[in-house]
Amino acid sequence: MIYLDHNATTPLAPEVLEAMGPYLTGQFGNPSSYYQLGREARAAVERARGQVAALLGSRPEEIIFTGGGTEADNLALRGVLQAAGSGAGHIITCLTEHHAVLETCGDLQRRGVEVTQLAVDASGRVDPDDLRRAIRPDTALVSVMAANNETGVIQPLDQIAAVTRQAGVPLHTDAVQAAGKIQLDVDGMGVDLLSLSAHKIYGPKGMGALYARAGTPLAAVLTGGHQESQRRAGTENVAGIAGLAAALSRAEAQREAEGERQAALRDHMESALQKRLEGVHVNGDAAARVPNTSSLSFEAVDGESVILHLDLRGICAATGSACTTGDPEPSHVLLAMGLDPHRAQGAIRLSLGCDTSSEDVDTTVDALVEVVPRLRAISTLS
Repeated sequence: MIYLDHNATTPLAPEVLEAMGPYLTGQFGNPSSYYQLGREARAAVERARGQVAALLGSRPEEIIFTGGGTEADNLALRGVLQAAGSGAGHIITCLTEHHAVLETCGDLQRRGVEVTQLAVDASGRVDPDDLRRAIRPDTALVSVMAANNETGVIQPLDQIAAVTRQAGVPLHTDAVQAAGKIQLDVDGMGVDLLSLSAHKIYGPKGMGALYARAGTPLAAVLTGGHQESQRRAGTENVAGIAGLAAALSRAEAQREAEGERQAALRDHMESALQKRLEGVHVNGDAAARVPNTSSLSFEAVDGESVILHLDLRGICAATGSACTTGDPEPSHVLLAMGLDPHRAQGAIRLSLGCDTSSEDVDTTVDALVEVVPRLRAISTLS
């Protein structure tokens, strides 16, 4: 099997499993308990919190552990809007966000919050001037993702942050696809809230974190116990928390070397496909991208058919976000970038990982060179 869907999820790294192991077996205590088993669990949680904070350039008390990236996004958006308190408020995001942000904004909108979705350019980037014009006196939050999950395009967060700082509006970024691929320094990025997910960086599923800068108004979304300084109720997933810290440490240690290696493989793959096949477009290639992600559109062919034929050859790939699997509509990301529906329908996403070899890439290119012309021969798309 050739696995080229690392943006959907990644395998659990051995060193991450090793870090989790003690808290899956003997050290099973509840971190809220006062006896020794509980104190051991609490120490593990706080040790991991310190590790995550150090890697983000933040303080430990600014890290909130969550049940994944989607929950972290929900806590950021709902928590800030609820904390704003005085009226429904206004939030700004962009058209190419992950559904964890877009659907949450949609729900908030149904509850009376006004939502502005910024357009993006042909590469999928927000224009900071558009953001400046969109900010209002009642704007409670701006949410723009660090790197797109479908195209890998990196947003100009430093420029966006300059606008939000001047306006005094908190800035949230979904950094789920950026972790391990670009440096995450919350002060350098200028963000006030940042979402992470462990399973995108060779950690466990169902584990995430939210960085919330001290002083940022944030109400709890999950209420109940006193955990996470009363910002996220529920008994902590100690093994998952240890795994997240280990995964983020591993990702940062390998980031530069793996980034160079994966970018070279990605560029070779894209170049080879465009040389050997007509009608192949790389979406977002004019912008800075994370090194592992390639969004490819094939003219006159349906992307889902391409994926199914690759699967028959033992190659795992996707048409876009795993969260939209089964949706017959073209990618909202690609449509927002101005692609016509047919070209968007012909898109697939190939996302490389630490286990991807040059042989894997060459085999995938050979498979696409064989599959795409066959599908075009029977396609009704034009």
